[in-house]
Amino acid sequence: MPVLSCSNLTKSYIVDTILEGISFSVEPGDKIGVIGLNGSGKTTLFNILSGNISKDSGDIYIQKDLVIGYLQQHIKIDSENTIYEECLSVFKHLIDMEKNLRSLEERISTVSLNGESEELDNLMNKYAEISEKFQSSNGYGYKSEIRGVLIGLGFKEEDFDKEVNILSGGQKSRLSLGKLLLQKPDLLLLDEPTNHLDIDAIDWLERFLKDYKGATLIISHDRYFLDNVVNRIFYLENKKIDIYNSNYTKFMNQRKKDLEILKKQYEDQQKELKRQEEIIARFMNYGDARYIKQAQSRQKLLDKIKLIDRPIDSKKSRIRFEPQIKSGRDVLLVENIKKSFGDFNLLEDIDLSIYRGEKVGLIGPNGIGKTTLFKIILGEIEYDEGSINLGTHVVPGYFDQEMDNLHLEKSVIDEIWDEYPKMNYYEIRTILSQFLFVGDDIFKEISDLSGGERGRLSLLKLMLSNANLLLMDEPTNHLDIDSKEVLEDAILDYEGTLFVISHDRYFLNRVTNKILELTTDGIKEYMGNYDYYLEKKNEVLYEEEDEEGKTKTQLKLERKKEKELLALERQKKKEIKKIEKEISEKESALNEIDHLLADPESYDNHEKIVELSQKREVIQTSLDRLYEEWILLTN
Repeated sequence: MPVLSCSNLTKSYIVDTILEGISFSVEPGDKIGVIGLNGSGKTTLFNILSGNISKDSGDIYIQKDLVIGYLQQHIKIDSENTIYEECLSVFKHLIDMEKNLRSLEERISTVSLNGESEELDNLMNKYAEISEKFQSSNGYGYKSEIRGVLIGLGFKEEDFDKEVNILSGGQKSRLSLGKLLLQKPDLLLLDEPTNHLDIDAIDWLERFLKDYKGATLIISHDRYFLDNVVNRIFYLENKKIDIYNSNYTKFMNQRKKDLEILKKQYEDQQKELKRQEEIIARFMNYGDARYIKQAQSRQKLLDKIKLIDRPIDSKKSRIRFEPQIKSGRDVLLVENIKKSFGDFNLLEDIDLSIYRGEKVGLIGPNGIGKTTLFKIILGEIEYDEGSINLGTHVVPGYFDQEMDNLHLEKSVIDEIWDEYPKMNYYEIRTILSQFLFVGDDIFKEISDLSGGERGRLSLLKLMLSNANLLLMDEPTNHLDIDSKEVLEDAILDYEGTLFVISHDRYFLNRVTNKILELTTDGIKEYMGNYDYYLEKKNEVLYEEEDEEGKTKTQLKLERKKEKELLALERQKKKEIKKIEKEISEKESALNEIDHLLADPESYDNHEKIVELSQKREVIQTSLDRLYEEWILLTN
């Protein structure tokens, strides 16, 4: 039996309809990802389900005594309690119960001095009843539970005594999530729960939610998180809801197929509508009463047809990062970097090397020094010891997660035009439209833009810089899922070098080919994407001798060989991609020549026929050679 269900739910704001005819049900234990473009109604739906706002029409069924817990994306907490005391408030009923038990113990001790009595029996029975309830409610374990949740969400034990009012916004969000998880509601509504969490904390949250007995609805742009947690997807689009019984990746694959089918159905319907309209117009022009009657009959049938909405192309833009010049092979060499703030050593013995064409992800817990390392490399912060060398012709470009490179008082168009004055008005508008700034959006002040809009504008500035080394600090923050995929496609096509800080594991998995993990002991290197990093992270191979007794020297040689093999594999993939591009160009050239040879106007021009035939033979020979090379590389 569903714990919650909705039928024909509708919600509008003045003239804008946000949700229309939404119907779904939530079963016990369901883990549901709620996704859709920004503005599609996800948060509105959560506010309706939690009772924060009213629906316009429709029915909502909620199981009797169902407790709903709602984590909002933007949270304000004002409290003079410490972090630990704030979590203790969740268990006030248990604390009161415990006080009651201590009081009963004292009373029993006093009454028992007078020997057996009815009062003593009543007290003992009451004590047994409360004690059993206290134990079944985890009364003896709630303090350990608080500690486990707080540490799991990234707090340290020394943080427990910090006052809530002095916490950062991100820490308050983590505390609110922790309190909600400790309450154990029957239905969890989580709006972007992985914001402000580092990778370790997200891993912990995944495990917690997998084991959680209640049902959970999750709004999230973290695709890796959705893949690991949810068993269903609610996709909001065009005021409607589509339901998929799968995780995110399977949903996307099915969604692409559904869109192709819908596009075909839409195109077929449009062709048929046009054909019918032409027949109706022709019949009406005949002027004969019989034809007019047939035309009117067809028009009635046409009016009854349910029109298929034009499918939305989720890839609204395609961006490209194009380096102006090619860098040398050695792009960045960092050796023995040390950085302290007073007596606190933030970075020590930091060594790393990055080569042309590599896509490198930098990971590590919050506060470990990732952003500081980036700013040291860029020369914005001085370091205490070590050396940093940028390679020949390296032109770095920086995406700052705080987006400090934007001038809040400027309009969108002026922000770009002032930095690139040689571009004309048409060029500026064209490139802004590729980043979804259209119409009057280009005249908005940057201070009025959303986080996602500012992120897109910062990415545009980075793209125009023609840098051949991109340093990006959390570039997917504030971006919706579709925008993330557009960015990923651009990075995959990018011929320069990437060095990126990110907690977005799906993003890291898709775009990187090397992971650097920043720890208190320095940097550990993994020659693969995020899944490869996880696989190697769990092996004892990198930390001590294996079961066969291999020495550290042997393991080092094996890792060197593995790096060389990966480098060869990457080179092979590049060659294949280059050949496939050449094949495509040659095939297009052949098709063009064949089209010209088939043109009747060419029949009388013997010289042109001979010239085209000779040209075709040269291209075909070249194409055959390319096919042979492609077969050798792909086998």
